[in-house]
Amino acid sequence: MNDKVILVVDDEIDLLEMIQSIFERAGFFNILTASSGTEALKIWKERQPDMIILDIMMPGIDGLSVLREVRETSNIPVLLLTARGEAEDRVAGLEVGADDYLVKPFSYNELVSRAKALIRRYQIYKGKEDPDSA
Repeated sequence: MNDKVILVVDDEIDLLEMIQSIFERAGFFNILTASSGTEALKIWKERQPDMIILDIMMPGIDGLSVLREVRETSNIPVLLLTARGEAEDRVAGLEVGADDYLVKPFSYNELVSRAKALIRRYQIYKGKEDPDSA
């Protein structure tokens, strides 16, 4: 699982660096970062990561718009990591296509555990749909 590529998107550079460090300490070394929705979409199209951790509130293209575009062609796991914690915000994010939703501030262990669970579930799901895996 530690060979998986995770794209982390947030306009707060310090938070990006902290999340990258958290995942590296947990044994994940393929962490890509983007500080805008535009940059996230570019990286996603070029690198096809295994998972995206995505902030909602960003200047320019917001996280929900990024998520909508990703969902047009992909079912990769997407965890929204955002300061917007109201029930309406969580419901909106999940309805757009997020697989999980975590509100800032967050527990480092919970973030890594949720990411691992999403990747694990996606691998199982993908394996069932892949005719070559039978």
